[in-house]
Amino acid sequence: MKTKISTIKAPQATGPFSQAVVVGDFIFTSGQICLTPEGKLLEGSTEEQIHQIMKNLQAILEEAGVSFAHVVKTTIYVTDMAIYKTVNEIYGSYMAEPFPAREVVCVKELPLGAQVEISMVAEKSS
Repeated sequence: MKTKISTIKAPQATGPFSQAVVVGDFIFTSGQICLTPEGKLLEGSTEEQIHQIMKNLQAILEEAGVSFAHVVKTTIYVTDMAIYKTVNEIYGSYMAEPFPAREVVCVKELPLGAQVEISMVAEKSS
């Protein structure tokens, strides 16, 4: 059985998907780009955009009753590996040891022209 997670503190799902779902002890977030909670693409520096993504994920995880400390797996998509260092630094500022498993995948493009998209899997009981 899966339970839908939804919060007004992050952008609303605009298609046939949820902000996150809970299955058993696991929370699976949808990929987040730099949308504000109002659903507007954040214009700003790459750093500001990544911080917005992490704030969105934090709000979704908190709605599910967990935090970044519960994240066990992260997938990061970027449109340019030249921003990898920036992504890594900002992402790392939100995480602590033991860090989640993770991959960074360079893709041709992301929704709405975003540079970065991040999704997470968290465990409720950790």
